[in-house]
Amino acid sequence: MHKSARLSAILERLADGGTVEVGQLAEELSASPATIRRDLAALERQRLLARTHGGAVAHAVSYELPLRYKGVHHAGEKRRIAAAAAATVSEGMAVGLTGGTTATEVARALADRQQLTIVTNALNIASELGARPGIKLIVTGGHARSRSYELSGPIAEASLVGLNLDVAFIGVDGIDAAAGCTTHEEVEAHTNSVMTRHSKRVVVVADSSKIGKVAFARICEAAAIDELITDGDADETAVKALSDAGVRVTLV
Repeated sequence: MHKSARLSAILERLADGGTVEVGQLAEELSASPATIRRDLAALERQRLLARTHGGAVAHAVSYELPLRYKGVHHAGEKRRIAAAAAATVSEGMAVGLTGGTTATEVARALADRQQLTIVTNALNIASELGARPGIKLIVTGGHARSRSYELSGPIAEASLVGLNLDVAFIGVDGIDAAAGCTTHEEVEAHTNSVMTRHSKRVVVVADSSKIGKVAFARICEAAAIDELITDGDADETAVKALSDAGVRVTLV
């Protein structure tokens, strides 16, 4: 297993149980105890866990994985979702992109298009699209979050207020018929909500692990979403509930 995949797996186990043990991780991840100890030391230096005798504990009961670790999960599904999302974009459109790994894949799928205006509050997306000759790039200001690379807060929101987007592709940490679209951080949720309100069409791009899940802060209610693009492993009951709430669901 590649190191980034191991680190992501360790963080996921911490998020689920709050503690991990070196011996158990070594067995589950097919790695030596020495390798696991080095991995734990690397994550501790990034303040993502605290090492203990024989293992580690999470700094909090629940936390979100940094973007660089999220990307290794459901990679194929995210690329298929991105391809389906990009297929709905035509020349001359103004497109909004929030942060997140799936939205980043949408940005990559649009990178070689011509005569597009891309508006984003994600620093990593801006860095990938900034030198593309066919794209007019607009980046909001705001407070930068190290976990998601998103700019959020009043400055970011003020940047969006005067704009009119044809479509906004929204990344989420959870989407549920009752709870709507949610994410872990309330300021980020509010900024993304502003983007949805200034777009003619709102499309949520989320792999199946996010369907039926609820995170801390609401971005918008299900009724504000025009379409959800997800993969075929999405929970059928959750998908039906979203469809019944008026959301068009596209499975890829």
